[in-house]
Amino acid sequence: MSEQQRDYFIAGTPFAAPPLPAGLYVVATPIGNLRDITLRALEVLAAAELVLCEDTRTSAKLLDHYGIKAKRQAFHDHNERERADDIAARIAAGAAIALISDAGTPLLSDPGFPLIRVLAEQDLPVFPIPGASALLSALVVAGLPTDAFAFHGFLPPKAGARVNALKKHMDSRETLVFYESPRRLADTLQAMAETFGDRPAAVALELTKRFERTHRGLLSELASQFAQGETKGEAVIVVSGATQASTPDAADWQAELSEAMKDQPVRAAVDEIAARYGLRRKDVYDAALALKDAR
Repeated sequence: MSEQQRDYFIAGTPFAAPPLPAGLYVVATPIGNLRDITLRALEVLAAAELVLCEDTRTSAKLLDHYGIKAKRQAFHDHNERERADDIAARIAAGAAIALISDAGTPLLSDPGFPLIRVLAEQDLPVFPIPGASALLSALVVAGLPTDAFAFHGFLPPKAGARVNALKKHMDSRETLVFYESPRRLADTLQAMAETFGDRPAAVALELTKRFERTHRGLLSELASQFAQGETKGEAVIVVSGATQASTPDAADWQAELSEAMKDQPVRAAVDEIAARYGLRRKDVYDAALALKDAR
């Protein structure tokens, strides 16, 4: 790569990017506003031998904005496993390679984990280049506790699987953070209200963009609000944690136990359901025996 190609530009002024040690650089990129990128990120992207992009067309908007001419290559859910060994070999041979997603911090509901695992297994260097993150941006403006939180990414798209996933978090005391598409936002909020009860929550939309907005209220209020019309922009949902542990509904956990016993030995099914619902193993085992006798 020539020295000219190692430049990046800010407001038309060129800056030289220094050479990089070999390794994979996991680079956070803006989630909306193109100015939300660090100087270090620009240096890395300009100096990298190759920039792995979730979608090269999307990433081109950012790289072209800063005059970065680095070679780009698609790296996404459909090819990351087959490409991981080749990338690891290039890094082992001395290459400096950057990994970016369409927006925000890679690996957080974005591709990259299989590659990081391969590099870790081979003890090859991986460097975090921190920056924008939708989940952290939403968390700090939600008005909910931030001392302990759990990120659960996207929920299943189908209604039944979505409710089952939410039930696993009913008793979690930490603040819960989810991503959701605009077309499923109203249904997800309604499912949360029915599963979690009427907890305080927040919905952050179009973070860092021109029409950025955050809606706060009880889950039932938010579900009603977003049921009124189509929503635009990817959403981050932040939900208050449980104030006290609830008693699991016996019919629910016994139904799941019955299903689990169809595919697993009794002992394994009992362990799974007891852990999922926080139940005494003896109580679940007794229920398993009763179900087995009833068949």
